[in-house]
Amino acid sequence: MSAVPPTPADLVLAAMLLVMNGVIAIMVGPRFARSLALAVMRMVVQLAAVGLVLRLVLAQTSPAWTALVALVMVLVAGFELRHDRRLGGWLAFGLGNATLMVVGGLATLSAAAAIVGPSPWYTPSYVLPILGMILGNTLTSISLALQALAEGAERERAAIEARIALGAHRFTAFAVVVRSALRTATTPLINTLAVAGVATLPGMMAGQILAGVDPAEAARYQIMIMLVLAAAASLGALAAALGGVVLMTDARHRLRLDRLVGPRTASENS
Repeated sequence: MSAVPPTPADLVLAAMLLVMNGVIAIMVGPRFARSLALAVMRMVVQLAAVGLVLRLVLAQTSPAWTALVALVMVLVAGFELRHDRRLGGWLAFGLGNATLMVVGGLATLSAAAAIVGPSPWYTPSYVLPILGMILGNTLTSISLALQALAEGAERERAAIEARIALGAHRFTAFAVVVRSALRTATTPLINTLAVAGVATLPGMMAGQILAGVDPAEAARYQIMIMLVLAAAASLGALAAALGGVVLMTDARHRLRLDRLVGPRTASENS
């Protein structure tokens, strides 16, 4: 079986399905409708542009070009790392990018070089798609971890400051909040793993089947990538949570909620 490429008419028909989303968005409010419209336009432009760029990148085997595209992907992912209540400043921006770069790089190298093993190992047609999937999942876990950490620190402010006043290390004082943040960050991942292949057909496997790959081989690839994604997302959430604790405290281990930016809670305003 060979793949059936979509035509421009097919894309128009798919876009017509968004009419229902548009009606719902208008019912919710104009701000939500604008956000939906902007997100759809960004998606179309970004995917069309990246398709053209990847056509050129995948046609060569230069490790320099592959590394450059991978770096751009990491930086853009780090820039999009947003949540309602977040750490401000360049240190926070660096935390997100450093976590994505280290975790995403290690997971991609493990998957491409050690597990799949293409020749050469930096073949962009393997490295870049794997990195993209890893960044997407890790980005979600990091965002949830930092958001839950910030909310937990605000909610448990009195308890955290009491532990610190009694001489506890900042990581000890934040232990309960960090565990809660990790549970929040990894719950979507656990749910995805639990229903994969039963209630859902993961994207990589579905794409390979549509491209004509044997379903059993597609399943093996999907199992491999989901194991890598699970490891990267969990490690990314842990690194972000621990880094967030460091940024939300100072050298004297004092709690610094003033370093958070975004909507303030009632307790902070009082």
